[in-house]
Amino acid sequence: MRLLSGLTDQVGAHSYPATTEEVIEEYGELELELPNGDEQLGDVLGRLGSETFESAEDVRVAAISAVSSNAVGRENYSDRDPIAIGEDGHEQVSF
Repeated sequence: MRLLSGLTDQVGAHSYPATTEEVIEEYGELELELPNGDEQLGDVLGRLGSETFESAEDVRVAAISAVSSNAVGRENYSDRDPIAIGEDGHEQVSF
């Protein structure tokens, strides 16, 4: 599943190019459903400053870059971190 995949469809009817301010004015109250809560598109895009979007996909990509930690599953989690000093790790498996 692509994060905010439905956003492209929702803002797709807008006439592009469009500035950040124009998109916020028209779609700022649009609720973005994130894994750990919701945010309004206006709050998200407001973090970026003034830009000009050439397409609805540009709006989606910009929103992805500015969503809060509500879009992250477990913060600071990685199943690829090295084993800490003093811990016993899993035995390596060769395939």
